[in-house]
Amino acid sequence: LIPEFIKAKKGGKVKYLHPLLEEISAETYGVLIYQEQVMAAANRLAGYSLGQSDLLRRAMGKKDKAKMAQERESFTEGCARTNKIPEKKANAIFDVLERFAGYGFNKSHSAAYGVISYQTAYLKAHYPVEFMSGLLSNEINHTDKISIFVGECKRMGIPILPPDMNRSGLKFTPEAPVAGDAIRYGLAAIKNVGEGAMVAAIAERKRGGDFTSLEDFCSRLDSRVANRKIVENLVKAGAFDFLGRRRAELFACIEETLAASAASHRDRAVGQVSLFGDLPPAAISRATSDYTPWSDRETLSFEKELLGFYVTGHPLDAYAGVFAQGKYLPIVSLGELADRATFTIAGAIAQVDRKFTKKEGKPFAVVFLEDLSGILEVVLWNESYVPVSQLLEPGTVIAIRGTLDKRDDNVRATAQKVKVLKADLTNASPGNGAESNGSGRVKEESPLTLRFGAGIAAQDLLTVRQILASSPGSQPVTLMMRSEDGRTVQIEAGNMCRVEFTPAIARQLAPWL
Repeated sequence: LIPEFIKAKKGGKVKYLHPLLEEISAETYGVLIYQEQVMAAANRLAGYSLGQSDLLRRAMGKKDKAKMAQERESFTEGCARTNKIPEKKANAIFDVLERFAGYGFNKSHSAAYGVISYQTAYLKAHYPVEFMSGLLSNEINHTDKISIFVGECKRMGIPILPPDMNRSGLKFTPEAPVAGDAIRYGLAAIKNVGEGAMVAAIAERKRGGDFTSLEDFCSRLDSRVANRKIVENLVKAGAFDFLGRRRAELFACIEETLAASAASHRDRAVGQVSLFGDLPPAAISRATSDYTPWSDRETLSFEKELLGFYVTGHPLDAYAGVFAQGKYLPIVSLGELADRATFTIAGAIAQVDRKFTKKEGKPFAVVFLEDLSGILEVVLWNESYVPVSQLLEPGTVIAIRGTLDKRDDNVRATAQKVKVLKADLTNASPGNGAESNGSGRVKEESPLTLRFGAGIAAQDLLTVRQILASSPGSQPVTLMMRSEDGRTVQIEAGNMCRVEFTPAIARQLAPWL
């Protein structure tokens, strides 16, 4: 009822199911918001005592069906006895009370939350980098939530810099790189490294200066900090990328490095000094050719596992040109569609759960599909699953035509048709206007289409303009805007907004692509 509340607040007609509800809900435009209103309604309409009203509120909040059936009968009888309200009308009022009791707030809590909402909105508007750094740091032990807030940072145009053993703090911190403000990933937010270990690492960095090599890091820190699991996860997360060596190469050196540092610790403990003990550890660091390079997919999967999101790239970067054609809706926009609406999306498979139906034992799957804007749970029943079952693996990029299922405030989908997409755009048909220039960048002479829902914020337009300006090029841009009455308006952005469409730009524009 939020839209109804807003319309009434702006001068629209206020509706009351019963005249007695006017004195209870006039200040909230006829919408029951506070728990006290639910209790007052039971008191005035059905003659409940304040104690009985509170018990009713509790029963509604717990959604106890047996208890609610008893309360409904008591309420309708009380309404008839106290105010001669017909049973049908009393049941309608009870339905409204029941609906809002599960979501209503205590009024004093609502006031406090209102104040905090204004305060945090002010901070987000005027100190966005500092505010988002604090928000991310507050969820440092919840990788899933971090990925949500990182997505918001991207929408706001705030870069998230990868973890760095020489630059990162314990938590997320504002940083001013060459171009504008950014947020540096906090070391304690890396999964499976431990806050205590990173406190010790940062303290040693402050005491002895920056780490100059993997050997330097391991030799300067206690084995409880620089143990195999922690060092492996730091390397996988990119915290040693400043050394300029491939992560797979560093990973292959870990065992030898830990063994050498353990021997060094033992020697120091007994007072033995090496002939080369005064040489810096970086001087004895050596490259190794005996390792298996990681594929881009492996590197990115480690980032997603340990950081909660992709930092140095995205599995869909190679498909930027495909998404630029505008054939696929971004997952984040599906919430704007009506229940049972048909749509077409594309993305990388994040997870596949293969199952069988209970009655007939037919195979089907639940696929979690991820694009640059979000993730969606999609059910592939037997008919759509069998033709592609062998191809459904994490990382595979697919397109799905499906039907939306919006139940219980959650957005899911059922697939009607599934096909695997290919990243090779060099043989793209002339009709789509896509071509690869061999550098990993994709040129599009047909317009890049950006979509905006109704009630677009001015800040969104400013953010999009800044992103486009950061990569000037020859590709024109078209803005598709939905008006309040549901019509779609098409606007050409003009020559000043022509862009060179790269994977990096695709990630930044993901919410509107």
